[in-house]
Amino acid sequence: MPDKQQIETIKGKNAFIVDMDGVLYHGNKLLPGVIEFTEWLIKAEKKFLFLTNASERTPEELRKKLFRLGVRVPSDVFYTSALATAMFLSSQKPRGSAYIIGDAGLINALYNVGYTMNNVDPDYVVIGETRSYSYETIEKAINLVLKGARLIGANPDVTGPGEHGLVPGTKALISPIEMATGRKAYFIGKPNPLMMRNALKKINATREESIVIGDRMDTDIVAGIESDIDTVLVLTGITTQETIDTYPYRPRYILNGIADLVTCYA
Repeated sequence: MPDKQQIETIKGKNAFIVDMDGVLYHGNKLLPGVIEFTEWLIKAEKKFLFLTNASERTPEELRKKLFRLGVRVPSDVFYTSALATAMFLSSQKPRGSAYIIGDAGLINALYNVGYTMNNVDPDYVVIGETRSYSYETIEKAINLVLKGARLIGANPDVTGPGEHGLVPGTKALISPIEMATGRKAYFIGKPNPLMMRNALKKINATREESIVIGDRMDTDIVAGIESDIDTVLVLTGITTQETIDTYPYRPRYILNGIADLVTCYA
């Protein structure tokens, strides 16, 4: 159990960048303490952002999901790797075109920055999490990349937590395309510092007043470290107490789960 001083130090931060999968929920199962933590963020007038490497859902879909689980927050507190990907591509090639293997969150994000969908000669092949992944889509992506389209991954996650165990992430889905073409994808989501810089801008926060809460050493925690933001690892997702020492870096704080912030020393 974390000590009282650590809890008070974490809660003393003014801005919270909070991962979702493995921190707030597993699939459609809300994790303990999330409702109370969110209510505290609002009551204490903290700046906060729910930041996810998942690209499938739009912010409005994420708002509705949390609403169904009992958490009431506006859609503008969500920031996804799909939104970060769209911002990056728009800055690289405004109003370009893309062949997308992904779901509504990624498609809508690109559409909203002026990108058109193109399966003939796109500027980019963009991959995110999706259940509509097939041999045909892989074949199409491979040939478009070989013809000159640049390969982009919404995030570098190999797996993610689901209700019934691990599910394949974007990096796992994009690997066959990389192997077949010999081209390496550029990944936008955490731990790419772009994601964290965008998050800080969105909530108008400085590095010093912020803290990152996540369940993955290889994305959330390293993203915070490389962006010089304090980090909290929760043990309700991918990383376990036993695997922490396999990494050459450490989080600033370790909690059993988000519930520690609202139940410990109450």
